[in-house]
Amino acid sequence: MSQDVEQKEESLFEAPPIAEQERMVEAILFASAEPVTVRELEARMPHGCDAAEALVYLRKRYDGRGVNVTKIGDSWAMRTAADLGFLMQKETVETRKLSRAAIETLAIIAYHQPVTRAEIEEIRGVSVSRGTVDQLLEMEWIRFGRRKMTPGRPVTFVVTQNFLDHFGLENARDLPGLKELRSAGLLENRPPPGSMPGPCEVDEDEETNEGQSELFED
Repeated sequence: MSQDVEQKEESLFEAPPIAEQERMVEAILFASAEPVTVRELEARMPHGCDAAEALVYLRKRYDGRGVNVTKIGDSWAMRTAADLGFLMQKETVETRKLSRAAIETLAIIAYHQPVTRAEIEEIRGVSVSRGTVDQLLEMEWIRFGRRKMTPGRPVTFVVTQNFLDHFGLENARDLPGLKELRSAGLLENRPPPGSMPGPCEVDEDEETNEGQSELFED
């Protein structure tokens, strides 16, 4: 009798079969509006489950389908396959444009993170408008990073998971290189070296519509 009780108690802590764990992970990702980490998945699943292993099987099962299991930073989500994104477009699209100042600032943060405001200004050659940084923060495409261990302990900026999710990137290392940016025309019509205004000048892109780009659209 005691042996039966022990076996029953052990079964209560036995993890479900991996196929069942895969179904659980699928259900959680399908119902989640935001990407979910492995730790968050396992917190919702029965004791002993291995969400990471279940994700391997689930990702393989969705490979080549209309919906993919995508890694975004340290989290996971179900997203429409990249080549089918055009099916999700609305008939009327409201675009939200970023100024050239915002685009350049965002690009510098993405490629040089963690980076301070002073470092951004040094790279761009102009003072960074507070409005530019505030706009990117409000869009939740950048966030504050760790303070640098330098005099003054300046705060740094890094791109967010929302930024990676928006552009379908697993991490910042997946950003296109200079060659790809040039081929896409994103580095054309740039001022020649040495012609950028000095750091004492203030960026005026926030006060005008000149230099706006449709690179980032909703």
